[in-house]
Amino acid sequence: MPASALMNVMLAAARKAARSLARDFGEVEQLQVSLKGPANFVSAADHRAEEILHAELVRGRPGYGLLMEERGEVEGADRTHRFIVDPLDGTTNFLHGIPHFAISIALEREGELVAGLILNPATHEIFTAERGKGAFLNDRRIRVAARTEIADAVIGTGIPHSGRPAHDLYLDELRAVMAASAGVRRLGSAALDLAWTATGRLDGFWESNLRPWDLAAGIVVLREAGGYVSDAEGKDAMLARGSVVAGNEPIHRRLLKLVKSARAGPDRAATP
Repeated sequence: MPASALMNVMLAAARKAARSLARDFGEVEQLQVSLKGPANFVSAADHRAEEILHAELVRGRPGYGLLMEERGEVEGADRTHRFIVDPLDGTTNFLHGIPHFAISIALEREGELVAGLILNPATHEIFTAERGKGAFLNDRRIRVAARTEIADAVIGTGIPHSGRPAHDLYLDELRAVMAASAGVRRLGSAALDLAWTATGRLDGFWESNLRPWDLAAGIVVLREAGGYVSDAEGKDAMLARGSVVAGNEPIHRRLLKLVKSARAGPDRAATP
């Protein structure tokens, strides 16, 4: 399907930023790295990519607001549209030379997510979706996996970093999912985890303590690939609460039950 004018704006911005990240990734040992918080590194590459994305998106859609990882909220004259942007999701992977990181751009219209793009500059994979138009990987239509039993499923997750809250709660969740599933993978980029769930490489995914720019584009891609996504309470408040549970319908249902049971306490174990 030909990209819309809106998606072409997002693609052009992401590709230009990806070229900058790819150059820096090739010289990762030379980067100037600062410490922003516990185990949360911000590199010069991150800032350069965000500058490019800001300039290109503002040029392509003047007046749209932006929510960006480093700049924060950037208000626009058009209060009905907002880009939600992560210039480098998977910073720790990037800084260690692991080719699993992404640029993530979503568009929110009147409070609803309507478009998403996730681009891995190291692999040149681009996941795109617009509401009602399906999800694509490099122009090829994608769908979530068809597995229905969590015992056969490989589930992605994100482990809370040092200094983050609820680490013990996460370990309870991890124990529950490990016991019920075929395997758990921690890959290091929530945006790509959602994209990989959309294309069936992962059967499901859950994580907490995320920010809107980690999730927004992946939510659109996953939904357009036929997936189900909620917060850890089963509600539609992923961006506000920072938690996510995702998969096809049966895997989402079973994974959500396991996560909710673990959160309820060790004495109330759930069966998938």
